[in-house]
Amino acid sequence: MTKDEQPSYYITSDQSLFSIPLKEVWAYRDLLLMLVKRDFITFYKQTILGPLWFIIQPLMTTAIFMILFGSIAKLSTDGMPQILFYLSGVTIWSYFSESLTKTSTVFKDNAAMFGKVFFPRLIMPISIVVSALMKFTVQFAIFIIVWLYFLIFTDTIQPNIWILFTPVLVLLMAMFALGMGMIFSAMTTKYKDLAFLLTFGIQLFMYVTPVVYPTSALPEKLKFFVFLNPLSSIFEGFRYAFLGSGNFDIMNIMWSALFITVILVIGTIIFNKVEKSFMDTV
Repeated sequence: MTKDEQPSYYITSDQSLFSIPLKEVWAYRDLLLMLVKRDFITFYKQTILGPLWFIIQPLMTTAIFMILFGSIAKLSTDGMPQILFYLSGVTIWSYFSESLTKTSTVFKDNAAMFGKVFFPRLIMPISIVVSALMKFTVQFAIFIIVWLYFLIFTDTIQPNIWILFTPVLVLLMAMFALGMGMIFSAMTTKYKDLAFLLTFGIQLFMYVTPVVYPTSALPEKLKFFVFLNPLSSIFEGFRYAFLGSGNFDIMNIMWSALFITVILVIGTIIFNKVEKSFMDTV
């Protein structure tokens, strides 16, 4: 057997629970791109408005938040324009919630494919996070258009150099959604009730994350507990960078990064363990 004919890697059951098969994922990058394209096309294939829903969803959600939380509940927006404040929260929350929700059912949704064909299972949750990133990019562009209007024609926002930190914030959200999603996807193969609990839990989680309110509006004694949530500093950091408002602290960001890294490691370990035997339970 010549060197070119030798396999680039071997399929073995001795894979460590702590290993992340990045080499295999890279080898199957064409499959990853195909799955991302499939998700993009199939989700809107039978809709009338198609990809326009990328634009309509955040704008409608923002309008509803402006009515409910801005006009009726009269929650503070830290002095920022309501549309910009809520649109910033909606844009990044949509990315996290969609990535987590879809990743959490990856074993159940793809059991038929997993049972027939070998490929690195990690590709599935990664493809979901990347697919959601495409939608996030479109919605982020909408946010930027609105943001530019207020930046050019008003003096209500004060963006700063931390805008350059945005890719890091998005990466942390993706890692958190991926880690949590892998944990729940592994657990729902055995305890299917968790799928329903997660749907309800994500809605509640939004209200303990500063999506529709700034942390400056909270009592001082509650802020410590709010920032234990790793998403709180990400949302506040995003608003601080683009709007100049928000309770931004680099130590809170470091806590979020540490917490999210631990969750991702735990998720990888559980995912590696369950992928070897989930066909017996799913």
